[in-house]
Amino acid sequence: MNAAVSLTGAIDLGEGDAGFVIGTGEVAVLLIHGLTGTPTELRRVAMGLAKEGCTVYVPTLAGHCGDNADLQATGWQDWYASARNTFVGIRQKHAQVFVGGLSMGAVMSMHLAAEHPGQVAGLLLYSTTLRYDGWNMPKAAVLTPLLMAIPFGVHLCRFNETPPYGIKDPRLRAIVERQMKAGESSHAGLLTMSGVSVRELHRLIAAVKRAMPKVMTPALVIHSREDDITSRWNADYVERRLGGPVTKVLLDNCYHMITVDLQYRRVIELSVDFVRNHSAVSEAAAPYAQQA
Repeated sequence: MNAAVSLTGAIDLGEGDAGFVIGTGEVAVLLIHGLTGTPTELRRVAMGLAKEGCTVYVPTLAGHCGDNADLQATGWQDWYASARNTFVGIRQKHAQVFVGGLSMGAVMSMHLAAEHPGQVAGLLLYSTTLRYDGWNMPKAAVLTPLLMAIPFGVHLCRFNETPPYGIKDPRLRAIVERQMKAGESSHAGLLTMSGVSVRELHRLIAAVKRAMPKVMTPALVIHSREDDITSRWNADYVERRLGGPVTKVLLDNCYHMITVDLQYRRVIELSVDFVRNHSAVSEAAAPYAQQA
């Protein structure tokens, strides 16, 4: 039996009950959350895509929605395996699959497209994180790759979430801050990210950077000019390096968490238009049985 699909036919959405599926459309969209994040951060966009006729799958990555010990017990290949398992299951049910994600989820989306050439219809890349260089990041953050390369460097690097937590909307920011401080990781994610997890993220980024020129999949890149965690350099890099056609849109009234912040409706609008413009599913299409 394929691990991506259970005996009941349900697609693997990861551990716990935070992952979800919404919609009943023919075209599928796989959305991947960020490092220390949760599926909740993609719910608004998922609902918007489902309203326009897509079936949207949002899994929980391995080690997430728990505590830091859970996260540190996993690496980037475990996180990727979670996303890939969901993708394999989706491919067995849908003729056309779009893949996207927020922050690290965007990076992982590119990796999935690189590993499955010709099987991803399009990429939805939200606040792509290739380096931590936003205006609210400590200056030392740019030295993280160097710290990861020296003995015990992994123990010298630790990121703590600080206001504004990637959110410009003050009302939403207050809610998220309260949830994080209360330890509600399945809703708001974790307040800290260990050096071990940072090292794993950089290993994923290195693998993706090498593969980007070979990724011919059309991509929508959405980034905020005001991103507090990752500057627009990240979006510009993706635009230059991806092998396929890239549509880049820069927002101007939100921070890093563009899928929930003040311009989330614009993110939905752009995503819906991109999926519609790159969809080519026939009216009589049957469930797709090709193995991913």
